[in-house]
Amino acid sequence: MQLDKILAISGRPGLFEMEAQTRSGIVARSLVDGKRITTSINSQINILSEIQIYCIGSEIPLAEVFEKILKKEDGKNASVSPKAAAVDLEAYFFDILDNYDEERVYPSDIKKIIQWYNLLLQKKLIDSPEPKTKKKKEKPTAKKSTTTKEE
Repeated sequence: MQLDKILAISGRPGLFEMEAQTRSGIVARSLVDGKRITTSINSQINILSEIQIYCIGSEIPLAEVFEKILKKEDGKNASVSPKAAAVDLEAYFFDILDNYDEERVYPSDIKKIIQWYNLLLQKKLIDSPEPKTKKKKEKPTAKKSTTTKEE
């Protein structure tokens, strides 16, 4: 899952893919409609790979949260709508992260995470969970020598 070039820009809906960095800001392309935008350095720009979710006693990277949602949903869109009631969003998020900090992670944050997950899945920027098959390692068998003694 490559979230290094995926951006969330404050005041703009959706996510963006960074295309270039300029002296005065960045050039990015919207994942929603494909339009190119430029933003100044003064804009609040968050790279998804650097976002952490508050949990009790620790913080979990957003990529891990996406992986847990992906695993729970079997590679499909989230089963709860981002427009659902706050209680439903919190219950869904609690199923994914049972130790998230309810006082610092607001329903609006959960709504954004679910919207981002659905968008990244739609654009195939999140990999579907691959079934893990265990392969047996065959040990090399020692060859027996078949020499005969001649007497």
